[in-house]
Parts: sequence; C-alpha cells; structure tokens
Amino acid sequence: MLELKNITLEKEGKKILNKINLRLEENKFYVMTGPNGGGKSSLAKVIMGIETPTEGQIYWNKEEISQKSVDVRSRMGIGFSFQQPVKFRGIKIKRLLELASENKKIRGCGVLRQVGLCPREYLEREVDASLSGGELKRIEIATVLLQKPKLAIFDEPEAGIDLWSFKNLIEVFRDLQKNYAGTILVISHQEKIIEIADEILLVKSGKIKKIEKNKIVNLVINRKLNCREGCK
Repeated sequence: MLELKNITLEKEGKKILNKINLRLEENKFYVMTGPNGGGKSSLAKVIMGIETPTEGQIYWNKEEISQKSVDVRSRMGIGFSFQQPVKFRGIKIKRLLELASENKKIRGCGVLRQVGLCPREYLEREVDASLSGGELKRIEIATVLLQKPKLAIFDEPEAGIDLWSFKNLIEVFRDLQKNYAGTILVISHQEKIIEIADEILLVKSGKIKKIEKNKIVNLVINRKLNCREGCK
C-alpha cells in the first residue's frame, strides 16, 4: 500500500533520516518505536507530506506521491494525528467532527463512543483548554477516524496524558487493532501499545528495521528493570 524507497531527510547539514526503505501493508497495526531523536516523528511527517525528503521516493498504491501536498495525501487516504493536539477556541466539538467528516451532520456520533467519550457530554463543548490532554487526544483520534483514512498515523498519542486517560487510550487502540478497516501506524515508547502491534518498526539514528514483537517487548521490560535497579 505504502512504500518508501531510499528516503533521506537532511536539516542544517545533519541527516535526520538515512536511506530508509519501508513497505506498509493493508490492514495491519504497526508500532514505530526507538530512542528519542532517532527520526520517528520526522519519518511520519515525511509520509504525511509535512516534511519533504531530500532524496528518495514515496509510493501510495504504486503512484509516486513524493512531491504531493498534505491536502492531496489526505484526500488520497492518509490521516495524521499530532503529538500535541491543536486547540480551537470558539469551535465546538460537534462542528470539528463535522469538518472532519466533510460537513456531514453529526447526530448520535458513535465515533465519540468509540474513543471512550459520551457524546451528550462533549458535542457542545469547545475545543479549548477546558479539555484535558487525554480528552483532546481522544477527540483528535475521533477526527482522524471520521476521515476513514486507509492509513492512519498517530504520533505518540500517550504523550502528556494522565494514567486514567492512558488506560482508556489503550482500550481505544485495542479496539482499532481488531476492527479498523485500514492500516494504522502508531509512534510510541509504551509497552502496552507495543504489545498490540502486528509488526514493530525500530527507528534509530535515522535508520529503520523490523523487529520481532517478543524481542522488543522484552527489551522494553529489561530497560525498566535496569532503571529501577539503578535507582536503588
């Protein structure tokens, strides 16, 4: 479905991505993980068209899209959820969801229930600072789902949310892994999200490789244990 060939991204003389080759298949749940600064978010932004690669090609269903804009890629079926959701003062959640669904009228809004929010309590609220980080994340996920992208990208959805919201977020992704009619790519360090993956992509120093799920889960667990031992 999506194929990257020799993708390189340079900024200020530094290689952020270094000749990345990757193919994402239909109806799979991928988790991209790795150390901070390794290039995960940059790679996601290149796929969405937010960043333009210095070298290489991107193919979507065999059509090259390397120079196509974010808008064009969105219409082609690629959706993106930012690490820090955008707030919209003066816009109600209901209107935001209508915009995401191309101005279709939002009524019962099952998509809010899908992300663990009660429509009756949220549709008339504004998308502003009165919402918690977890609520904003789930609302943004809902807007992505309403677009029904063939490839949905979520950049560190757990960042900046509390434990209760995180537990709800995990259930949202478990449900998506089972029922979503498309491919999902989540950038995350979290063991609970990594465990859901069909395939795990390890990004380090601007390079990428696929890795067995058991190996990376064990690696995450061992790092936690080593950290605890070091703190004693």
